[in-house]
Amino acid sequence: MALQPFIETERLRLRPFELTDAAGVQRLAGAREIADTTLLIPHPYPDGAAETWISTHAGAFEKGESASFAITLRKSGELCGAIGLGIQSLHCRAELGYWMGLPYWGKGFCTEAASGVLRFGFTTLKLNRIFACHFKRNPASGRVLVKIGMRYEGASPQHVLKNGQFEDVELFGMVASDWQLIG
Repeated sequence: MALQPFIETERLRLRPFELTDAAGVQRLAGAREIADTTLLIPHPYPDGAAETWISTHAGAFEKGESASFAITLRKSGELCGAIGLGIQSLHCRAELGYWMGLPYWGKGFCTEAASGVLRFGFTTLKLNRIFACHFKRNPASGRVLVKIGMRYEGASPQHVLKNGQFEDVELFGMVASDWQLIG
């Protein structure tokens, strides 16, 4: 695969992460509310974890395993969050995942970024299916998925273990032919 492209939306620029983003990632992802609503982000966010995470992105993209994007404001370049696709090439599908820093909640940025990544997944990567899961107790994440046109596919009770508690998750998905109707 070539170098990971940039994705432009009306207000956002989604770009590959750079090591210089590490402090911003630690600051934004380090909020308790972010860790609480995501499966893999720890709290407190350890020093050096952002650098380690960012350093895996280019290789994973080159291998066709994932595409991770920094969500930034187009006008200022300010880092807002992260979004990406965990690619399963054998099945032409990917899992969408994202988090948005607290100061950027409720502004439609996550929906805008997710819509851009859907377009990238279906048109550039030629995926057949993109899906996403969210904790049932985080309905805001589900609203993002509905707004980008994904369909609710069901619930999975006690599907993951987070901080010693089993969490129910809800699954949403979309196939390429459905995206073409709305994309």
